[in-house]
Amino acid sequence: MRIAELYARPEPTISFEFFPPKSDEAEATLFRETIPALQQLRPAFCSVTYGAGGSTRDRTLRIVHRVRRDFGIEAMSHLTCVGSTRDQLAEVLDQARELGIENILALRGDPPRGETTFKPVAGGFGHAVELIGFVKGRHQFSIGGAFYPEGHIECGDKRLDWDRAAAKVAAGADFLISQLFYDANDFLECEDYLRNHHGIKVPIVPGVLPFLSAEQIKRFTSLCGAKLSADLLKRLEALAHDDESVRQLGVEICTELCRRLLDHGVPGIHVYSLNRVASTRELLTNLGLAKP
Repeated sequence: MRIAELYARPEPTISFEFFPPKSDEAEATLFRETIPALQQLRPAFCSVTYGAGGSTRDRTLRIVHRVRRDFGIEAMSHLTCVGSTRDQLAEVLDQARELGIENILALRGDPPRGETTFKPVAGGFGHAVELIGFVKGRHQFSIGGAFYPEGHIECGDKRLDWDRAAAKVAAGADFLISQLFYDANDFLECEDYLRNHHGIKVPIVPGVLPFLSAEQIKRFTSLCGAKLSADLLKRLEALAHDDESVRQLGVEICTELCRRLLDHGVPGIHVYSLNRVASTRELLTNLGLAKP
């Protein structure tokens, strides 16, 4: 099933993202416990991240293939520009196609660990829009792109960054999924700009992260440039010693955020699950999208 078609359904399209575990034992736990638990929440699809330089290439494709084959859940593989030439990326796409994978989320990717700036390899791509065009020219994948409601951290002009999101659609992206954010107004302003300034018609989907600890969410937002309001920071600081209370706060904040966005009419919610089930389950239950 092509993901662009899933977003055409009348009900909200709920999807989850998780990452490939680093060990065979952890991967076995993913298939034995995590995915079956997430499956009970009846997601329309899942997406699986892709390590820098293709470091999780085999695990990513294997997990996507098994999720589709063994659990009957549509799944999408991430693909990044980091550390890969055109030829290497073509090999990944050919392998994905051989496995029957139909959906690719094409991203530039973050700089490798220890580096502060992104540098394309010789024969590779420097921007996601180039990768999207490349994927579009190979096979018949449904292609997703990312966008930043608050603007990319490396771009000082958020509207310029939104223009680049629109260019991804022009290059072949069938839908856009956002980076994490915690102020609905940022998403709505970006969506309005893309719809009315650029005439974008494809699904524009919020990505939400129910955070797990104060330290974690501060680190994540500093890396991607998302902001935390003064009130939310104050609440985080008051609970910083208690990760479970912070986790519950993350569910509460994301519930309020998603309710407003669903009332607005977004086509779905993409949950960054961090390979955990509890917060994802509680969030969807609060929204009336899963049974208690």
